[in-house]
Amino acid sequence: MSPDYESDLTQAETHLRAARLAVQAEISAYPTPISGCDAQFNRLLSDRTRIDAALRALSSAPFVPTPRMPMPATSLESR
Repeated sequence: MSPDYESDLTQAETHLRAARLAVQAEISAYPTPISGCDAQFNRLLSDRTRIDAALRALSSAPFVPTPRMPMPATSLESR
């Protein structure tokens, strides 16, 4: 990991937001009618969902188990 990982995270978030805007623009410009079996449209929806999940993952703080807190949302210590 580079010493300046915060700027790397910011850059990743910027690229993901740009990708989401591009996918959203493509979805908006998609010709109608849209069939439920339209593979290209479904792929765009899937890509948008994956980008949203990546953005949520970047902005959330992951749980890191420690001996004092082995499970999330517990205040018990494992001593």
